[in-house]
Formats: sequence, structure tokens, C-alpha cells
Amino acid sequence: MDLILKQSNTLFPVFIKLEKLRLLIVGGGFIGLEKLQAVVNNSPATAITLVGISISDDIKALASNYTNITLLEKAYHISDLDNKDLVIAAVNDIELATIIAADTKQKGLLINAADKPDLCDFYLGSIVKKGNLKIAISTNGKSPTIAKRVKELMNDVLPEQIDELLDNMQKYRDQLKGDFENKVNTLNEVTKTLVAKQQDLKEDKPEQKKWQEIVKWCLLAFVVMIIGHALFTYLPYGTIATGLKSLPQYIDINSFLLMMLAGFIAQMTDGSLGMGYGTISTTFLLAIGVNPAIVSSRVHSARVFSSGVSGYSHHRFGNINKKLFQALVIPGVVGAIVGATLAVYAKEYSTYVRIPLSFYTIYLGYYIIRKAFSKHITQDKVKGAGWLASAGGFLDAFAGGGWGALVTSTLISKRKSTRYVIGSVCLAEFFVVFASATTFFILLKHIPIFDVLGLIVGGVIAAPIAARLVGKIPVKKVLIGVGLLVILTSTNTLVNSIIKLMHSH
Repeated sequence: MDLILKQSNTLFPVFIKLEKLRLLIVGGGFIGLEKLQAVVNNSPATAITLVGISISDDIKALASNYTNITLLEKAYHISDLDNKDLVIAAVNDIELATIIAADTKQKGLLINAADKPDLCDFYLGSIVKKGNLKIAISTNGKSPTIAKRVKELMNDVLPEQIDELLDNMQKYRDQLKGDFENKVNTLNEVTKTLVAKQQDLKEDKPEQKKWQEIVKWCLLAFVVMIIGHALFTYLPYGTIATGLKSLPQYIDINSFLLMMLAGFIAQMTDGSLGMGYGTISTTFLLAIGVNPAIVSSRVHSARVFSSGVSGYSHHRFGNINKKLFQALVIPGVVGAIVGATLAVYAKEYSTYVRIPLSFYTIYLGYYIIRKAFSKHITQDKVKGAGWLASAGGFLDAFAGGGWGALVTSTLISKRKSTRYVIGSVCLAEFFVVFASATTFFILLKHIPIFDVLGLIVGGVIAAPIAARLVGKIPVKKVLIGVGLLVILTSTNTLVNSIIKLMHSH
């Protein structure tokens, strides 16, 4: 029994009415700010005294919004513990943290020492908050990073309607008649459907493998189609041996290496921020003198490979929101097929579509950056994801780009979990690009595979690296990066479209 206790988490979870207690935070730097934000986000009326030799401007700005926060810009002294109930030592100095811990023991108080589990009487876990529902996550002090990842997962899994459900359950409970046991039994029956998700979770593993298999087989089919096309284009039947020897003449090594670098940079940006591949690769191709009329077909051909590896990697690293992906993929594919078809027969009208889209996405870029600096980041409900995906798929194929700029930026402007938005959009992007590239191949009877081989290789190398980075980049930095990229690429698209429109008249 003792062995079992030593190996398990023996912490006893409690929820404290902190607003009835007096809290001391020691530390005026980043750690102090983090702890102060955690307290005011959950118990904003708590009487807080924060002591620090130097208190940051961010802490002062936050404290200015609360009359119950007292700041003392001075060195810590044991007298600061007088008339306090709880203490948080938010300092990097291990000697100072040890002194504070010893003083709290002398005063009979409880302490949390940031990043120093041995000095702690209690831990501050990662908190999931959905209205009145609050879940605290503990790893027994072993890995706060894991706790944060679990928090992200719970935030994504729990529906926004959970708070409305709690309100309805309270009203229902107040109307129940009978003794305590009867009420418990009745409520248990009513809430059984909430745990039905457990069966879904058990079935997710084979479904995850199913989607990975679909990506692999689609990618393989496209490769076989391209190889067959290349063999009969560059290697006429009956002269295969001679043709193999002549293959190097189709590949310029310097151009290949430059394209590989461009493909790497483009996919790193697209895989980690959910957009940018088309703009970066198109800009590069135009810069080296590729005819603008054939740039789009080359970019779409290369994207099939890089987006396939990217989508597979995001799925493997757990960056996918299944419901969001399912809402995007079919409408996106339909939009891509329609857009690719019209691109072949009505390409001259694509400029008229790019201009209003650019104004919309420039505004989204501004909105996302503003959200990055907001004190309280909220999750809005995503409505009409299917229509959004249809428009994104259509514009991406018809106008030569727009899936990431439109779909990713719109969803990120609505949702807090950038990781799952980017991962889901990247996985859906593979099927969208696959559909448009296949449509182009059927209608044009040509895929310029050797012209973009460098882009393909660079993108395939970058895809798994970018997918791994998504779960590690701080949300604020991702939002700023996405916002800036959206504004820059949209402005570039707008200017080029206006110039093209003026020249056409």
C-alpha cells in the first residue's frame, strides 16, 4: 500500500474561496505577473498584496484595473506576512524562496513557490474554465507543460454550451421532489448522455489511423499519376533506357536548390501558421522569371506533396479537431473542384474576386493582432464553417490562392485554440489541393512536375518540422505572426490585382 501511494499523485484537490482570504505575492517580474493574472482571472475580488524590489509596468497596468490589489515596491520582509492567509513566492532566487518558505512555516501559513515543488504546500494547477464549470489539472509538480497541453485539449473538447447546460440542470434540480437519494438517482439518469462520449473516444484511435491511411493512399495515387504522366511525356515507350540517361538535362541543379529553399521556407510558414505557402512560392517563382500564366499550376502541383505530409504530420502530432476538420473538408473539396474548372475556362475574371477578398483578409489580420494584445481572449462560436471552406477552396483554385488567408484567419479570429485550427485547416488543405490539382490535370492533361521538384522536396522536409512547432509556439506569438502575414500577403495580392486590372483596361 505504501508503494502505491509513493507512486501516485497524493495531492488532495480543493477549490478555495480565495476572495474571502488575504493573499501575498512576492515577485514583481514575469512570474509575479503570471501568478497575479491567474488569481484575478479566477477570483478577481481577492485582497492581494504584491511585493517586489522592482515591479514591472505590466503588473502596474493590470493592478490599475483592481482596487483590491496593493503594490509595494520594496524588498521582502517577514513583516509582509502579517495579516495574510496564503503566500505565493514568484521569484527566481532560490535563496529568497527558501527564506520566504521558512518564514511562512514560522507564521503557520501555506505557501506556493514557483518552480520549486519541495518548498510548496500547495500547487497552482492549469485551469480550464467554461462559465461556471472549472477544472483544475495537476501533474504533482512534475510537468507544468503537460498540464498546459491537457488544458488546451480540454478547452477544445468541452463545448461552449456546457455553461447553459449547468444553468438548466440547476433549474431542473430545484424543481425535483423527494428525498436526497431520489434526486441523485434522477439526475444520474438525466446526465448519462454526457459520458456517452467515452465510447466515441475509444473509437477515435482506429479513425485516426483511417484518416492517415486516406492521406497516404491519395498521395500515392497522385504520385503514380504523375510518374505515369512523366514517363510517357519525357520517356517515350521503346526508348526508356535512353530516356533515363537524358533525365538530368531536365533538372537545373542551381534552380533545384533555390526552389528547395523556397519550398522549405514556404511550408515552414504554412505548416506553423496555417497560410503563406502560395504567396511565398509564387513570389519566388515570379522573381526567378517564371511566366505568371503558368505559376499557379506549378504551385498547386508542389502543394499536393507538401500539404499531404503536413496534414499527415499534424494528425500524427494530435493537432486536429475532428469536428472542425469534418466541417471543412467536403465543402472545401467541392469549392476547389468548381474553382479549378472555372480557372481553366474563366481565368480572366479571377482579379475581380481577389480585390474584395484582400480587403476582407486585411481587416482579419488587424483583428487577429488586436486579439493577441487583448487581456481576455475569448472563444467565439464558429458558424458556417462549411460555407467558409467552400469559399476558401473555390478562391484557392480559381484565384490562385486564398485557402489559408481566408479560412485560417477567419477561424483564428473566432477561436482561441490556434493549434487545432491550424492543424485542422492544414489536413483539410491536402484534400482541397489534391482535388484542385487532379481537376487541373484532367482538364489540362499536364502537370509540370520537374519544374517544381525543388519546391516539393523542400516542402516535404519542412512539413513535419512545422507541424511539431505548432504545439510549442506561444498563442500570442502565433496570433501576431498570423495577423502580420495576413496583412502583408493580402496587401501584396491587392496591389498586384489592382495593377493587373489597370493594365487590362
